[in-house]
Amino acid sequence: MEKILVSACLYGKNVKYNGKNNYISKIKELEKKYELILICPEVFGGLSIPRDPSEINNDKVISIKGKDVTNNFNIGAKKALDLAIENNCKIAILKEGSPSCGKNYIYDGTFRSIKIDGMGITTKLLKENNIKIYNEKEIDLLLMP
Repeated sequence: MEKILVSACLYGKNVKYNGKNNYISKIKELEKKYELILICPEVFGGLSIPRDPSEINNDKVISIKGKDVTNNFNIGAKKALDLAIENNCKIAILKEGSPSCGKNYIYDGTFRSIKIDGMGITTKLLKENNIKIYNEKEIDLLLMP
């Protein structure tokens, strides 16, 4: 069975910055076709649950309190990539908008809920290593025969 990376928050794990999740029921349907490898790059990078929200600003990841957490995000992205390589994952389903996992957009770094075109730190690293990225709205594409 093919293995794919999945943002743990989408699976219902309470790993979001606010201690909650982004559960999508459809994610469980994927288990009929794939072995899911759950990841949370922010937790992998040593950040706590809950934690201060962070956004990307000028290639740095900054928390709402002004702390530079770029290193934590880079460590977490590298650990996610290592897991992908170790498990021969060619696909990842990641949470859109996240500073780690955003595929098409991220927030602009002002903490005013303004979306801009961009990719999260982990998404960018995985794409650079030829892993195909899907977001939670594209799960149906992976369920087709």
